[in-house]
Formats: sequence, structure tokens, C-alpha cells
Amino acid sequence: MNALNIVLLLLFEASLDIELLFKVLYIVGLIGVFTKSGLAWWWALVPCYRDFQLSRCAGRESEGHAYFLTAVMMVVLNFMSLFVLQGGSNVISGKVILISILAITVGIARLIYGLRIFLGLIEVYGVRKRWLLLCITGYISWLPLLIWGFSKKYQPGWKVEDIKAMLAKLAHQGSASVMDEGLTVNLKERTVIENFQKKVLLRDIHMAIPQGHMVLLLGGSGAGKTTFLNAVNGYEKANAEVMLNGTNMYTQYKKMQYEVGFVPQSEMMRGKNTVINTLMDAAKLRLPMDVSAADRKARVEEVMDIFGLTPVKNNLVEKLSGGQKKRLSISMEFISNPSLFILDEPDSGLDGVMARELFEQLRKIADTGKIVIVITHTPDRVIDLFDDVIVLAKDSARTGRLAYYGSIEDARKFFERERMEQIVKSVNRVEEGGDGLADEFVMKYAREVV
Repeated sequence: MNALNIVLLLLFEASLDIELLFKVLYIVGLIGVFTKSGLAWWWALVPCYRDFQLSRCAGRESEGHAYFLTAVMMVVLNFMSLFVLQGGSNVISGKVILISILAITVGIARLIYGLRIFLGLIEVYGVRKRWLLLCITGYISWLPLLIWGFSKKYQPGWKVEDIKAMLAKLAHQGSASVMDEGLTVNLKERTVIENFQKKVLLRDIHMAIPQGHMVLLLGGSGAGKTTFLNAVNGYEKANAEVMLNGTNMYTQYKKMQYEVGFVPQSEMMRGKNTVINTLMDAAKLRLPMDVSAADRKARVEEVMDIFGLTPVKNNLVEKLSGGQKKRLSISMEFISNPSLFILDEPDSGLDGVMARELFEQLRKIADTGKIVIVITHTPDRVIDLFDDVIVLAKDSARTGRLAYYGSIEDARKFFERERMEQIVKSVNRVEEGGDGLADEFVMKYAREVV
């Protein structure tokens, strides 16, 4: 056995006693924390899986899965290092270096996920964030666990089962009260069947949006924004009750289809058609059959004037600028004078000035008493024009949940972030470049609503 292997083996053997002590203290601390959180104390004795149980106490199950996996990987690497060190070959040193690199990589990942879990515990126990300094390494992380677990001074803000109970109560609390004027959404779940199994796309989304409000819809990729909008406008029905101005959107869909305007991200217009003919065709489709030709033409001219298309009414669609095409696409849906106006990324492909002008026009529409709901990936440049924000987040079960609904200023306080893009990042999953805090904010919002 060469010198490098001898040194590593001696260091490993010398650290066993002190590490054993720290591990015992860590387990004792876990027993106290688990007991206070309503979990069986003996989970602390189960190697690796106790890390996942700790994440449940912190309300960070999404991080807990990764934390559990890193624990398993560290055990495997430890066995591999023992096997290699006992081999006694001159080529062992290269294997030791490789295992060491892997251990360092897994250790860094474990540190990151561990700190996020301890941040959750800090919130649960209502202590200052400077406690995190005691959680940086395994050599002292047992200390806060012992204090929180056995000191009567520190009590968790909620127990593990309380989280499930709160979310269940949110789902069955009677939901948002139906308004005579405005949009009320009480969505229990939206599901699909994939590979002969039921998959829940959305769950427990309840809100009431007053008339005259312009609402921003936020959420990371896969959070269910478009699915939610399709459920609201009745295009893809969910297990839900959607009421617009006191009328059920699902049971009276034919009557209400003229009350909803939906502008998809893609533009569906014939390039060889003129602006006015495009709008006249839209009027024939979107206005009731009993509307006269003269009234249809008057409505088209009114909409062209609202969106600044009158000067180009005889131009071909293919000759329009990007901003003009967007306005024409919106005008086609606005022909029916809907009470609810939904737009999926209307500013896609537009520069800042053109996007600003478009959103200012939408603000004017909302000010006439309409409800305007918008998805945009660049919300901060026009955030001053919005009244409220809806934040959807994909929880640890990969189901779209409501993480927040309310005013813009209250959203900044709720998420402790100034910019809307930072809010989206906070609820995005870690593997998607986010902070992985979806479960935390879904639970926090549930507590506030309940």
C-alpha cells in the first residue's frame, strides 16, 4: 500500500470516534424534532431515510428526496473507499482520487439541500436565519436539532400532519364566494389519463376576481398556466365551478362563449386577407347570429379605432408589423366585447416600447369594467399596469397548485421578493434553475387562507 493510501486510512480511522459521537448527538436531536413534529421518534434510527423525514418536518419534501439520495450515495462511496483502501495495490491511489472527487461532489450537493431543509426548519421554529451558521457542517448541525428538539422555548409552528390537514381543509373549505359581478373560480382538480393512470395537473385553486381588474398569471414551465386558463374559459373542463358575473361557464357554455375572449400565443390569421376583412370574418364567428350586418360593421370599425388599426384597415395581414399583427389578433377576440379577456403571451416577439403600448391598451380595456388575465414572461417591465397576480407552482407531487393570489404589493411581501421574475424563480424546481420553494409557498398561502 503506497503512502497516500496509508495516510488516508489513518485519517479515516482517527475520525471514527469523534464522528460516532456527532452522529449519536444528531440522532438524539432528530428524535426530539421528530417528536415535536408529530412523527414517530424511531424514524431517527433509520439510516438515510431519516433525512427525508427531517425534510417533512421542514415542509421541504421536494428537497428531501434529493437529500435522501445523497445520503445513500455517501454510504455507497464510503463502502467503496473501504474496499479500495484494503486492496493494497499500487494502482489504488487513482481509484481513491476518483472516489474522493465523487464524494466531494455529492457532499456539496448534500450541503446545498441540507441548508435548504434547515432554512425550512428555521421558518418552522420561527428563529433567526443566523441559526443557519450552525447547520453548515455535520460537525455542529446536531446542536440546533438538540436545542429545537428538547428546549420548551422552541416549538414548531406546525406539525407534519398539520400540513396535510391544512391543504385538505383548503380543498374542502367551501371555496371562494360566488360574486354577482366578476369571475369566481373553484377548481378542485384537473386530471388526465396517461398510460392508463390518472394524473392530476391542477388541484385546489380558488379565487374571486372583481370586474375591472387586470391580473398577471405567473408560474414556471409545467406549473399549469395554460391548463388553468383552458379550464377557466371552458375549453378543457375540469372538476370545477367557474362563474362569470353569476353565470356558470360550464353549464351555460353556449350562452357564455361570447363573454370570453381568448388570445393564444400563436397568431391564426390569413396573410393574404386585409385587416378589415379579417375582422369582419371574426365578427361573423364571434357575434350572435341576430346581430345585423350594419351593427357588425360598426363594431369592427369601433374595434379598429380602439386598437389603432384604422389607418391600415385595407393592408394585407402579411404586410403588418409585429405589433400590428398582435393588435389585430387581440382585436379579433375583442370583437364580441367579452367580459373576460384572456391573453397568452401577447407581447411575445415585441420590443419593450411596443409591448408597453400593448399593455397600456389592455389596461384601458380593464378600466372599462372588463377582467383581463395575462400570461407574460417579461412581467416586470409592465407590472405597474396590473392590479393582482396569480402564482401557480408545481409541488413535490408535480401538481399545479395555487401559491398566491392577491395584489402586487402584497405578493412582494408574501414572497419577500421585489421582482415578479424573482417570484417565479422562487417556486421553480431546482433542476429547472429555481429555488425549489413551491411546497413552502403553497403551504404558506394555505395557512393564510385557512
